[in-house]
Amino acid sequence: MNDAAIRYVKLVLAMGEHDTDYVDAYYGPPEWREQVRETRPTLDFIHEAALALRDQLAAIEQPDDPLESLRLEYLRGQTRALIARAEMLEGRRLKFDDESRELYQAVAPSHSEEYFRRLNASIADELPGDGPLIDRVEAFRMQFVIPRERLDDVFRTAIDVCHATTADHIALPIGESFTVEYVNNKAWSGYNWYKGGFTSLIQVNTDLPIFIDRAIDLACHEGYPGHHVYNALLEKTLVRDRGWPEFSVYALFSAQSLIAEGTANYGIDVAFPADERVTMEKETLFPIAGLDPARAEQYYRVHELIARTGYAGNEAARRYLDGDIDAEAAAEWLTTYALMAPARARQRVKFFDQYRAYVINYNLGKDLVRRYVERRCGGDAEKRWDVFAELLSSPRLPSGLA
Repeated sequence: MNDAAIRYVKLVLAMGEHDTDYVDAYYGPPEWREQVRETRPTLDFIHEAALALRDQLAAIEQPDDPLESLRLEYLRGQTRALIARAEMLEGRRLKFDDESRELYQAVAPSHSEEYFRRLNASIADELPGDGPLIDRVEAFRMQFVIPRERLDDVFRTAIDVCHATTADHIALPIGESFTVEYVNNKAWSGYNWYKGGFTSLIQVNTDLPIFIDRAIDLACHEGYPGHHVYNALLEKTLVRDRGWPEFSVYALFSAQSLIAEGTANYGIDVAFPADERVTMEKETLFPIAGLDPARAEQYYRVHELIARTGYAGNEAARRYLDGDIDAEAAAEWLTTYALMAPARARQRVKFFDQYRAYVINYNLGKDLVRRYVERRCGGDAEKRWDVFAELLSSPRLPSGLA
C-alpha cells in the first residue's frame, strides 16, 4: 500500500500547483514537492493518474487488521475526492449537495425558512424589545466584545486552559507547540497552519469584533484539542510510528476535512461541557477581558440559542452556490436566519466563494463526530475523551462514522 500512498501524496502536491488552497499542510520529503514544482503536471495528467490510482487501490484486498483496513478506505476516499476536485477545476459543475457528497462523503440536511423562524422566535423571547431581531442580537453581543488591547492576554489564557485540560486526558507528543499571529483581510476568523514536527502557526483574523466566546472556541478549535492536536497525533501515530506517508500531506478539499473540522468543533464540548465552561470563564476570561462575570450565564444562554441556527449558513451556501440566489441575497439570508451582522454575513459569503461546500464540515461534521463518540462512550466523561482521542489518531473518514 505504500506505493499507492506515495503516488497519492505526489498527486495532492501536484494539485496544489493548480489550486493554492488545496494543500493545507505538507511535511514529507522536500524533494517530492520540488519534483512536482519542476515538472508541474497538467490537470489532465493529474486526473488520469488519480483514476489509475483509484483502480490500483480497488484491486488491493481488504486487510484483516482493522487499522490497515481503515488506511485502505482512507486512501480510496481521499483519491475519490481528488478526482472530483480535479474535475471541478477542469470545469465540471456540481450542485452543492453533489459536491459535498463527492468531496466530503456527506450531505447536510435541508431546512425551510419556517424552521429558522421558529428558532429565531426562541431567541426573541430571550432578547425582548423593539426593532429587528438582528439589531437586538448585535446590540447584546457588542456588550461582550474583547477589547483589542486585551485580546492577546485573553486568547493566551484561553490557550493555557485548553492545553491543561487536553493534556490531562490525551498524551500529547513531546515538544508540541504553536505560535499565534493576528491578521487581517481573510475570509475566515481563525486558521491553523500545521508545519510538521508537532508545531503549528495559528492565525486569528481581527477584521471584525471578537466576542468573548471566540476565545475558547478558537483556542480549542485551532489548538487544544482541535486541529493542532489532530495533526500532531496523526504525525506521531501514523507518519512516524507506522511510516504511512499519506498523512504527511493534508488535502483541504477532501473527506479528511469533515473529520478535522468536526473533531475541532466537538472538541470544544468535550473539553468544556456547558456548565463547566461558564464557571471557568467567569473566573478567568471575563475578568481578563474586563467584562462582567455576573452576565456570563445570560451570554451563554443566548449564545447557545444562536448556535442552533448554524445550519442556516449551509442553506445560504446551498442556495447561493446552486445559483438560486445572488451574493446580496445570501448575505441577507445569513443576517435574517443565522443572525449575523451585515459585515459578518458579507465575510461569510466570501468564504462560500473561496471554499464552497466546505461549510458543511463545521456543523454537520460536529454532529456526526458527536454521534460517533457518544454512541461509544455511553455518557462516561472519561471514556468520551478516550474515544475522541482514538478518533484523532486514526485514519477514519466520514464513511466510517456510522
